[in-house]
Amino acid sequence: MVESTLTDSTVTFPRPSSSSSSGAMSSSSSFSGIGLANGNGNGNGHAHGHKRDWRKTIAMKASTEYDSDGGVFLNKISARVLDGLAKVKSTFERGANGEVNAPLFGLVTKYVSVLYDHEEKNAQVTVNTNWRNLGIKYRRDIKAEEGEVSLTASAFNSKYRAEIDFDLPQTGSMPRASVTFPFGEVKVFEEIREDEHGDDFRAMAASGFLAGPVFGGLCVADYKQENLMLKYAYKDEEMTLIPSISLPSMSPTVAFKRQFDNSNKLSYLYNFDTTAWSTVYKHKPNDAFKLKLGYDSEVKTFWGSTWVGKEDAGAKKAPRKCKLQVMVQVPQGDVKNSVVLFRIKKRWDL
Repeated sequence: MVESTLTDSTVTFPRPSSSSSSGAMSSSSSFSGIGLANGNGNGNGHAHGHKRDWRKTIAMKASTEYDSDGGVFLNKISARVLDGLAKVKSTFERGANGEVNAPLFGLVTKYVSVLYDHEEKNAQVTVNTNWRNLGIKYRRDIKAEEGEVSLTASAFNSKYRAEIDFDLPQTGSMPRASVTFPFGEVKVFEEIREDEHGDDFRAMAASGFLAGPVFGGLCVADYKQENLMLKYAYKDEEMTLIPSISLPSMSPTVAFKRQFDNSNKLSYLYNFDTTAWSTVYKHKPNDAFKLKLGYDSEVKTFWGSTWVGKEDAGAKKAPRKCKLQVMVQVPQGDVKNSVVLFRIKKRWDL
């Protein structure tokens, strides 16, 4: 049976050995101060005699999410306090047997945040500050006694940005640096490699991309892990064509997308080296509903997926603040091993 990961933005087919994970979330609300007695001395506890709404005093948000692939409920609660200067939040998982796992508690302000893991008895502390175009952030793992400092500088409305990260206290590794500019990005970092004798050693590495307009389209050169991907993308109102080639493997691919109207689109991807191909048909009549049907020859699986609620957003703007995704996988020639997966997320504003 082929496993599948349901994500908010894409449908992927990882190998059977892969595992799924769930992350934490954050939300926000507002706080207004507690009123004092009015000038008439009636001591009613409300400024100028007006009754305050407790939901504005301690506004809270809660959500629960269930993913059938993992079989657990992920619950999240957050609230803003101190007149909106701070936010407290908590997340925890609840299994099928009712047990509570992985509880996390957090306090977040503009300059300081603390996230406490109850099971690990550990806390992650982040301190950050900004002066115009300069920024400093310090992240600290209390249990591991390890930290990281990030220094950032930007110019010309953040079109140019430089960042350098280093461990504190020093662990012997070199600092990591990145430079971002309007037509690309370059990163320099240290990685662990293995020599011909099987021994590990440290070496400097680089990655990045350059992009620019060419013949009415966009040409991109993307370098990472000693592989260079050259890609050209041409797009108009009805069609998108993206040929690409990977070096030094000389593996060419081509992607084609056809937009029939505002609601219907067909995509096709072919790899000339492996002869693997995939296709996806998308029907999206509005932002609250989407249907996708596809086939992936590499894993020999037909699939269909539908979303109620915007695919790449949370449950806040979904109908009744409830987001649902249902996916069906049908292995080629093995209908009996078909799989139905679903994810549902419900949010409450208290």
